[in-house]
Amino acid sequence: MSKNTDIYPLNQWISLGDQPLVIAGPCSAESREQLLQTAIELAKIPLVKIFRAGIWKPRTRPDGFEGMGIPALAMMKEVKETTGLLTAVEVATARHIEDCLEYGIDVIWIGARTVGNPFSVQELAEALKGVDIPVLIKNPLNPDLKLWLGAIERINNAGIKKIAAVHRGFYTYNSKPYRNAPLWELPIELKRILPDLPIISDPSHIAGNRTLLRAVAQKALDLEVQGLMVEVHNNPDAALTDAQQQLTPAAFNDFLSSLIFRNQTGNKEFENKLLTLRSMIDDADDELIQVLAKRMNLVTQIGEYKKQNNITILQIKRWNEIICMRVKKAKELGLSAAFIQKLLEILHDESIQIQTDILDKKDKK
Repeated sequence: MSKNTDIYPLNQWISLGDQPLVIAGPCSAESREQLLQTAIELAKIPLVKIFRAGIWKPRTRPDGFEGMGIPALAMMKEVKETTGLLTAVEVATARHIEDCLEYGIDVIWIGARTVGNPFSVQELAEALKGVDIPVLIKNPLNPDLKLWLGAIERINNAGIKKIAAVHRGFYTYNSKPYRNAPLWELPIELKRILPDLPIISDPSHIAGNRTLLRAVAQKALDLEVQGLMVEVHNNPDAALTDAQQQLTPAAFNDFLSSLIFRNQTGNKEFENKLLTLRSMIDDADDELIQVLAKRMNLVTQIGEYKKQNNITILQIKRWNEIICMRVKKAKELGLSAAFIQKLLEILHDESIQIQTDILDKKDKK
């Protein structure tokens, strides 16, 4: 997919003005009363534009609540007629799409489990050909940017131009304190590759706990996401799925009020100052690259010298000394020890590769 892919901005398919897109509703549709009570309260919050609910729930084990299915679609239609909110539902099969279109669902989303299977995504793409409906595409469970991009490409190739990516966090071996690790660098890289693609944050699935929601949502907004998808239930403690991460409508209203929605641009004085500072960063980066080139040239000389004297590449004692000395110096200068250690590890890996290549050249001769 090229950077010029024709994906519509959010404001071309939903009226937002200068506000972010806010999608809210329960994890699962459980009853008519639950949906209507939640939606009626959410409709009182001006920022909320779309009401979401899970109709088909892909549970890990078969004894979990797997959703109400088609009967809930009729309830979602009633929600729209009663509140005026647009409605959104997760789909995982072509038949799901057909059913959503029949009941007038306004937006569909593709869940993390489905995005991880290109065969399933392609099936959905085929079903969407000739259809004009916004599609939200969540990141896959595993931190695989190519899978996420691939799903976006398949849906876009089917002719869908109203697309947004949903960052809901990734499964990792240790994601504490979160349910799913945010790995913010992945949505940032996605935005770099596809600058016109709207990205929405799902803090509910990242946090997995309502106490962490605000911090996650604020971080996402500070990184220029264009919307939030948050799980809201009229009685979260009694929810059949993901009770611990859902908010009441009243708590959700307080949550939104606590968030700081920052501007993406400033006045002329701000922009001029920013331009000056960015120019200084450009100069610093140029110096940094030159220093790195000098360092790697020295690494090459060391590699050649080791080769001539038949010395092993890895010198663990020297490596430990470098870590200790450089981290200590970094702390003295107010730099993060974790950041410097990570940087040193990257430099070390590259140094090892350079010296390995030198030995390989010798072996080939």
